Amino acid sequence: MYPRLNFRGIQIEPEALEAHVEALADNLFEHGVRADDVVCIMLRNEPAFFEIILACQLVGAYFCPINWHFKEEETNHILTDSGAKILFIHRDLLEQIGNATAAPGLETIVVEPPWEPAQKISDAATEPVAAVRSYRSWVTPFARPSRPAVEPRGAMPYTSGSTGRPKGVLRLPTAEQNSAAARSARRAVGQLVFGIDSASIALLSAPMYHSAPLSYALFCAAEGATLYLESKFDALTTLQMIEAHRITHAYLVPTMYQRLLRLSAEDRARFDLSSLRFVASTGSPCAPETKRAMIEWFGPVINEAYASSETGYITMIDSLDSLRRPGSAGKPVLDARVRILDESGVELPRGQVGLIYAHQPAYPDFTYRNQGDARRSMEREGLVTLGDMGYLDDEGYLFVSDRKNDMVISGGVNIYPAEIEAVINAIPGVTDCAVFGIPDTEFGESLAAVVELQAGHTLSVEQIRALLEPRLAHYKLPRTITFSAKLPREDTGKIFKRLLRAPYWEKSGRLI
Repeated sequence: MYPRLNFRGIQIEPEALEAHVEALADNLFEHGVRADDVVCIMLRNEPAFFEIILACQLVGAYFCPINWHFKEEETNHILTDSGAKILFIHRDLLEQIGNATAAPGLETIVVEPPWEPAQKISDAATEPVAAVRSYRSWVTPFARPSRPAVEPRGAMPYTSGSTGRPKGVLRLPTAEQNSAAARSARRAVGQLVFGIDSASIALLSAPMYHSAPLSYALFCAAEGATLYLESKFDALTTLQMIEAHRITHAYLVPTMYQRLLRLSAEDRARFDLSSLRFVASTGSPCAPETKRAMIEWFGPVINEAYASSETGYITMIDSLDSLRRPGSAGKPVLDARVRILDESGVELPRGQVGLIYAHQPAYPDFTYRNQGDARRSMEREGLVTLGDMGYLDDEGYLFVSDRKNDMVISGGVNIYPAEIEAVINAIPGVTDCAVFGIPDTEFGESLAAVVELQAGHTLSVEQIRALLEPRLAHYKLPRTITFSAKLPREDTGKIFKRLLRAPYWEKSGRLI
């Protein structure tokens, strides 16, 4: 099936989208792209992104999205490591990736940004060293070659957490005799975490180069829903679109919630949001206070899922359970399994923090591109861990404490920054914060906090400390507190802690 796609007021009917996808698939096949090959996509949200991923499924190729903010070295690593045969890229991004297009065996196809009239772009001024071709010719139908029917392969996103080079998550193909059952299982998971069906009118403004928004878009396509696709998020525009188009479903992340909540009371009150039935969120945890405020405003339509590129969707929680169990990531989705283990693999009792191990059987197994050892090292008894720390309560609800990589050990005591961040974020006037470990000659590590304040608010270090002292044990109080006009973030809203932490450790001459 194909979605009814709307981009910047232009409606693209399923039949027109299908014609482009079929022509593009024919061109990929004509240029030697076969099952298990890799096609990279470095585009902002736009219809071409949709066409490429759907065409890749028809020829059995993996599609590998690349963050369009990446520069030459970052892009070159992914293009080289993935062994990509084709790169689709917006023309205006060519300059920032330099010679990355010269990766061995790579053909580069330029896509004109849809907001730039083609006649205003000088080909000569922006042509890279490597030869490129225009995307327009790739979606023009021609005498169709014979393409064999193949099992779709899906996305191969690159992920790395807070350290190390990104690793490609390569999901293994499903055996033909099991493919129908596997598709049915994945659809059942998608229906729960996204709420989408063929009658849905969905809104997506989060970048599709991230796994969760990409899976949201793919599920809309699979269900034949109507999808309003935006190239970027804007709080006021989001409210306007919900009212104007009677949006029933939306994908939003906590940072978007915060920006929506910062709108004036007048702006928030003047839009009719009664059409909304289901808001999906994943990728980063939502502060209980933020979620409660969104539920009070939008109604009981806010849903959060705990997931990763490797494991798929593991747990989810709806609005009512979120109010009953603030901070929980919910219960396992369908047949997903979650266990909490210590470092030696022993299962921990309910309420005790340990490593989260999980498995979602609706998704095929995975490996890391060219790094099979890294995949094998994270598994115990068929479950894998990504280093997240958490616990299960007495009713089996999962609570995520922190990533193991973010855990701070000060004087031999384990400290989980997420707990401290939740307290700081509850202080009036605070927009967001990041807490992390920095070198300490006496304790090994001590805590540092960087705080972003709301516009028009002022707070001193002393005021923040005074507000934290009644709420936290002394050893959890940050020794260093600084302020930032704007915390560094990915487009999903996740804070780049690595960028904040690195200067302290570089001066110390050690990593931890």
